[in-house]
Amino acid sequence: MFDYIKGILTYLSGNGIVIENGGFGYRILCANPFSYQPLLNKETKVYLYQYLREDASLLYGFQTREERELFVRLLSVSGIGPKNALAILASGDPDEVIQAIEAEDEKFLTRFPGIGRKTAGQIVLDLKGKLKEFSIQPSLSKESETDTQLENTLAEAVDVLSMLGYSEREIRKVVPELRKQNLSAENYVKVALKQLSKR
Repeated sequence: MFDYIKGILTYLSGNGIVIENGGFGYRILCANPFSYQPLLNKETKVYLYQYLREDASLLYGFQTREERELFVRLLSVSGIGPKNALAILASGDPDEVIQAIEAEDEKFLTRFPGIGRKTAGQIVLDLKGKLKEFSIQPSLSKESETDTQLENTLAEAVDVLSMLGYSEREIRKVVPELRKQNLSAENYVKVALKQLSKR
């Protein structure tokens, strides 16, 4: 079992990053890859979870051990797979997710892609009272993007939303509001997720 990897962050895309270590490039899936943007081409430490299935061995990456542990706890819930767990973590505020579980707020949990009423109820049943020890640190802070980068940054955020399971129609509804702001790709995703959760 891997605990973490330390190496040069050489690439990031809508659903993951690549860390080079010992001449190998490790493809790592993340909830919000663009949170690592400030560390591109720098040495980076990423906490890992290896997910094994019959046809693949996948690595999932996290900025803290606590975030990884929350991911693992979510995977323990019947009906929750890695994609669902990443979508929940990508909300940008794991503490809010934990509070919703403790408050049995199933309406909040069903805002995430792939989480229906039955699964939300199962999350509460399985995890309530078991997450109070978590204190998730906020994601890495970002420098503002320049005006010339805004369209590319917004396109990156749209890619992440698509990877998280939102339809093109849903994404189109929030893009006009996003265009009014000058944010990093990570923060575009956070704003979009909050807007989508209200619809």
